This record gives sequence, structure tokens and C-alpha cells, in this order.
Amino acid sequence: MGTHFRIAMLHILLGIFLFLSGFSREVESLGINYGQVANNLPPPDKVLDLLQALKLTKARIYDTNPQVLTSFANSSVELIVTVENEMLSTLMDPQQALEWVGTHIRPYFPTTNITGIAVGNEVFSGDDTTLINYLVPAMVSIHSALVRFGLEQYIKVSTPNSLAVLEESYPPSSGCFRAELNGIMPQLLQFLESTNSPFWINAYPYFAYKDNPTKISLDYVLFNPSAGMVDPYTKLHYDNMLYAQVDAVIFAIARMGFSGLEVRVSETGWPSKGDPNEIGATLENAAIYNRNLLRRQYENEGTPLRPHMRLEIYVFALFNEDMKPGPTSERNYGLFQPDGTMAYNVGLFALSSTTSSTSTSTSSASISLTSSSPQVIIP
Repeated sequence: MGTHFRIAMLHILLGIFLFLSGFSREVESLGINYGQVANNLPPPDKVLDLLQALKLTKARIYDTNPQVLTSFANSSVELIVTVENEMLSTLMDPQQALEWVGTHIRPYFPTTNITGIAVGNEVFSGDDTTLINYLVPAMVSIHSALVRFGLEQYIKVSTPNSLAVLEESYPPSSGCFRAELNGIMPQLLQFLESTNSPFWINAYPYFAYKDNPTKISLDYVLFNPSAGMVDPYTKLHYDNMLYAQVDAVIFAIARMGFSGLEVRVSETGWPSKGDPNEIGATLENAAIYNRNLLRRQYENEGTPLRPHMRLEIYVFALFNEDMKPGPTSERNYGLFQPDGTMAYNVGLFALSSTTSSTSTSTSSASISLTSSSPQVIIP
């Protein structure tokens, strides 16, 4: 793999040079999820080369892998690290949290530009309901530890949530949290508000389409031109589902009295391959979704509800990960294969040209790597 990957890196550097000759901006609102549930990924220093060549300056990992933290030192990449769910019960203890920050964060900062700590992942919608009671105390303890080290102004503490935290999401103005979360959710939102931290959401229009392919327009979920939908209460027009999902979260947060919180997308993406029952999981759809998403990010767009606040999005994922459990789609979200070749052509080079946003090229050449009106609260 080493020789092939080095050759692939030469290809990507040449391609990026040609690309940057017509487009040199970094995308301030775009990040990438760098998962590592695989046995064939390139070493972290090569991954950094790839990110820098792509001019991606934000990344998220799902642990605090010291090899990644060391390799990303002295780079421009802003890194979000993760506390695994199984650590939450331990890190409720302030002393344990202090030791954790002192071991996993402090030795690497600021040489490695750690900007966030994701405490757990989709805790509110996981199978282990006991984690819900651990989450906010663990976040408070970790934040207190950052304060002890003088790092709280540099590193924000939050937690990624799945859309399953919502009881209602359509239309967006009906957005509200599940009733069983009414006790814990205000505690989380209060913490985020008091620490000026964002609310993270994992939003996948793919799942909505897969479950209702005859009722949901594929163009609408892929960011392609479509009639979209108009929220009957706000009269806001949505030309894609992702923005509607985000605004539903904003409305849910506002209903709890925290309308000032910023919502960011910690994960979104589309699988390039799936099982026979995974409708829509194709190479073509993955290429279109991510290509159109990247175009929107290069324009620093906001949602219809917050058009002047750019929406920060982390794409899932950088690589296909061959050891992830579950259906075939879980192992096929990557923009790249582990050997540095493209899983499909996401169209980065076309951003500086007049190529149609709905082009479906899938070249695999190496590039280097309720009937009554709800109460509507306008956030």
C-alpha cells in the first residue's frame, strides 16, 4: 500500500495544484469526519497531507488517538476529539475528568489545534439509556477541567445528537424534542449556552429517503433543483431536506427557551453502496449529494431560518471503513478508499468551472490520495 499511496499522493498534489490555480479559498464552514474503524488506512501523517492538499482545515476524530494528535501538530487543521460513550460514567467524577484532560488534551495543545471535545456520540438515541444520566455531568466535569488548565476559551465542549432526539421535524417550525427528554435536554442546553458552545446534530437526509422513497423526492434530498417545500407557518421555502432538518432542531431548541444557540452539523453524508433493501445507496447518489453539499459550503450558506449565519458542516466521512459493523452502507460513506483513490468523483475540481452541480461522473481515478396549527416560536 505504501508505494501505491505515494503515487496516489503525487496525483492528488498535481490535481490540487491545477484546482487551486482557479480557486484558492479555504472553506471556513466545512469539515470532515476522520473515522478509523478499519485495518487498512494510511498513517495519520499521510492523512494530514491529504487534508492539507484538499485545503480542509477542520476534522473530527472519534477518540483521542495519540498518533493522530501528534501527527496533526504544527498544522492548520482544527481538530475535534471525542470521549467514547463508555467513558462517560468515569468522567462524571471531576478528578477523573481532570486527569483525563491532563493526559489526553493538555500535552498536545496548542501545538495540535484542538478546538472541541465531543462528549459521547448520539447518547440520547442509543441503546444504553443509563448514559443519558451520565452525559451532562461528564460534560460539566470536562469543562471544569479545561478551566483548571486555562483552556476553556480555546476548546468547546458539546455532544453530537442524532435527529432521533426530535419528536416532530416536519414542517421545520413544528420541531420539538421527544417528551422523555424534557428533563435532561434543558440541562444540556443550559450548559451549552453558559459555555457558548454549539449544539451538534448528525443529520442524514439519506435515512429519510431510504425509509420513504415513494413519498420523498430524491432531488429534494440530493440538493438538486426541485419544488422543495414551504413551511405553512413561517412561509419559508426549503429547497433541500438537510436545511429543513437543521431548522427543525433550531425550533426545538427555541421551544425550550434557548433561541440563541448555534446549531452545527457534526455528520452528514451519503453511502455509495448498500444492501438490496438500502434504497438510494448508490455511487451516483453519493457523488451528487456530496458534490452539491460542497458547493453550498463554498458559498458559506445559512439555512432559510438563519440565512446570514453560515452553517458549519462536517462531512461523513473521509475514508471507507472496512471494519464498521452493520449493513453494507456503514462501510461505504467515504469520499476516499484507504489506498488514496477516490471512492467517487466528488467534483472538487469542478467548483472553479461551470460544470453542472448535478453531474454524475463517478471516476475512480486516484486523486491522492397534527391538524391544528402549532405554536410557532421564531428563534
